[in-house]
Amino acid sequence: MHERYDVLVVGAGPAGLTAAQAAASRGARVGLLDAQVQAGGQVWRHDVRHAPPAVARRAIEAALSHPGIEWLAQTRVVLQEHDALLLEDNERAWHVRYGALILANGARELLLPFPGWTLPGVTGTGGLQALGKQGWPLAGKKVVIGGSGPLLLAAAATAKRHGATVLSIHEQASAAQIHRFARGLWRWPSKAWQAAMLRTTLAGVPYHTGSVVRRALGGDALQGVEIDGPHGRRQIACDQLAAGYGLVPNVELAQMLGCELRYPNRHACVSVDDMQRTSLANVFAAGEVCGIGGRDSARIEGAIAGYAAVGDQAQARQLLPARQRTRRFADALATHFALDPRVLALADSDTLICRCEDVPLSALDAFPDARSAKLATRCGMGACQGRICGSALAELSRFPRGGIRPPLFPARLSTLGTAPFDPESQGVHP
Repeated sequence: MHERYDVLVVGAGPAGLTAAQAAASRGARVGLLDAQVQAGGQVWRHDVRHAPPAVARRAIEAALSHPGIEWLAQTRVVLQEHDALLLEDNERAWHVRYGALILANGARELLLPFPGWTLPGVTGTGGLQALGKQGWPLAGKKVVIGGSGPLLLAAAATAKRHGATVLSIHEQASAAQIHRFARGLWRWPSKAWQAAMLRTTLAGVPYHTGSVVRRALGGDALQGVEIDGPHGRRQIACDQLAAGYGLVPNVELAQMLGCELRYPNRHACVSVDDMQRTSLANVFAAGEVCGIGGRDSARIEGAIAGYAAVGDQAQARQLLPARQRTRRFADALATHFALDPRVLALADSDTLICRCEDVPLSALDAFPDARSAKLATRCGMGACQGRICGSALAELSRFPRGGIRPPLFPARLSTLGTAPFDPESQGVHP
């Protein structure tokens, strides 16, 4: 079966939702797809126990109730064939064509390996949020939060809201860096307000700067952590650790399509112009896939992309000053939360790098690049297809992140056996 949309939006987080709504407001037939069962992306992930924030509820309802938007839940892009994408959901596989494509597939958490990071009870900070919102029991857990960036506060607030006892938060950036960042928040009043609300929610929870989770301790499960702080090392007994070091753009689909990438740091993001247009004329990108910028930036870029995709560049240009302001906040984040060299030296020779295939760091020493290491050790060949270990190795300056080969995600054999797309086919749904 073939379908066609005027605009196809991949990702239903803040960027994708506003992109879909902007395009549909100009009369376009829009397809909005996401791998999750509900819209909102990671930042507005559905919480089974708590009502979503009002801004999230309004954004989701406005997009999904629009008559011009078709919501494609639990749908994944498998591969590209000619000028169509092969999609898969839980029941079928089909080809979709589009007049314009908007990539709003966000980012994933950057996890950096350290001794004990694979123990049960250890997750990323974003992972802890997702588990809590999906109903995983946090009540009564003694939680330590570590890593870098504002996501630490958000994860701690989520854990506390779900009944956990947050013992402490450990930010690897120095006190001087954090103070400089805080002094500059007056430029972004909404961010200052968010930070103040989080700190109020977390009143009484110790927040340590220049403090790194050095190792997770335990046998069959987490029992504690070792912290390396400004005053030396110490151990904290706990049964849950969340450690994350920011986000990495999900560029795999853009890479498969042939979009130009740029490298502001060790991780790629999609290169776009003022109208959020990629190097491909009918492909746009918005939000974290263009570089980590946060929810506000994602929403503005999504609207720009949505308007530009249907030819309303005048409306899109009106949003450019707002985008510049939000992107300056992203630059401040990158500057003030730059990783301490200690973080990049935590893994020892026996630390597992590839969790899917149980490959330790020492097994990679003899190889000059990711491809040769993969062929000999299977590093990066597991279910995540190198998204976790590949990003970690790039951050550690071991190997640059490698190329992508379809399918983008594990797919059913029946999907891969779907009849190839025929560009001359007349069976396209109007």
